[in-house]
Amino acid sequence: MIKLLGISASPRKAATDYVVREALRYAEDKGGVETKYFSVSGKELKFCMHCDHCMRNGVCIHRDDMLEFYPLILWADAILFGTPVYQGTVSGQAKVLMDRCRAIVARDMHALRGKVGAAVAVGGDRAGGQEIAIRTVIDFYIINEIIPVGGGAFGANLGASIWSKDKKAEGASEDREGLKSLYRTVDRLIEIASAFE
Repeated sequence: MIKLLGISASPRKAATDYVVREALRYAEDKGGVETKYFSVSGKELKFCMHCDHCMRNGVCIHRDDMLEFYPLILWADAILFGTPVYQGTVSGQAKVLMDRCRAIVARDMHALRGKVGAAVAVGGDRAGGQEIAIRTVIDFYIINEIIPVGGGAFGANLGASIWSKDKKAEGASEDREGLKSLYRTVDRLIEIASAFE
């Protein structure tokens, strides 16, 4: 049984939330996958200050809703990280999640090693920064010893790219090509995670 964590790094319950939940539904329908979901919406998430409290004490100085996130990312075999595109890259909330994972690796440098990760980015424009946002997530994976995967050549090279046309979940659900890239990325994520099981 593959344990798949879906992350929505959007402060709104809209397009990214829809896309990540759709990916988890698709994965569950395939069978052999247990899913959990984390959304930043409505959460208190303080910025990393690089204060090194975690390096000295093994825990983050902030006591906020990251305490809900940490056990989920440790639980997962596979991670699908979803972010809206803000100013051509990831959302501020996405960056907080990634930065604050420093507290996990401060306690155990290899805590995330061997997990498999993929990314999906949702933008209001067809080419509004999705690939840059995906690459930012991939960089996070590489730095933290998570194995990054895409959905394969000709459509999902780096991961899934969704065009919402600024119509929130409705727009995302209408992007047939984008959803194909999502399903291909989820297929590949499960395939690679299964190989490491």
